Amino acid sequence: MNQARFTRFEESTHADWAIIDAHFQRYQNDVARRVLEHLQRLRGDTHGYPVDRYTHSLQTATRALDAGADEETVVCALLHDIGDDLAPANHAEIAAAILAPYVDPLNMWMIRHHELFQGYHYRAFYGLDPQAREAYRDHPAYARTVRFCDEWDQRAFDPDYPTRPLEDFVPMVERLFARTPFGETLTVKAPDA
Repeated sequence: MNQARFTRFEESTHADWAIIDAHFQRYQNDVARRVLEHLQRLRGDTHGYPVDRYTHSLQTATRALDAGADEETVVCALLHDIGDDLAPANHAEIAAAILAPYVDPLNMWMIRHHELFQGYHYRAFYGLDPQAREAYRDHPAYARTVRFCDEWDQRAFDPDYPTRPLEDFVPMVERLFARTPFGETLTVKAPDA
């Protein structure tokens, strides 16, 4: 049998959870492919920017890689706007949630806050405070988030920039999502004898 039979958790058995766990492990091991597939959904629509969100993501990652950033930070740069397709108003939260179990908490914080920090370059056009990021000046991830936004992200809208193809980043994404997620990892144990 390839599917659990219960209709409520309280009816479940060890055998049911062993089936579910086997499916979960296969699904978990396929995260990198699904994330990359979702990243490609950013192709095409520019939202009015000079390049589409996919190209912007590749350019941001290219800039990070060329600047000598570590592999984890490069993957964060690649995936920082992955939430745009689902929720443009809080895309940074979605990207951070996807990355959180696999990356250093400071990188996760950087991705979660990149939209506010990026606002340094455009918030005034909306009548908002471009200095809003200064409220976080004492945070341990402040400098890395400023660097991410100022040196890589806000500069990644150039249609003529020599942008690396996705294939250059695929092995990095695969290595990152092959990590054991931080926190509690559930695995069904054999029943007590």
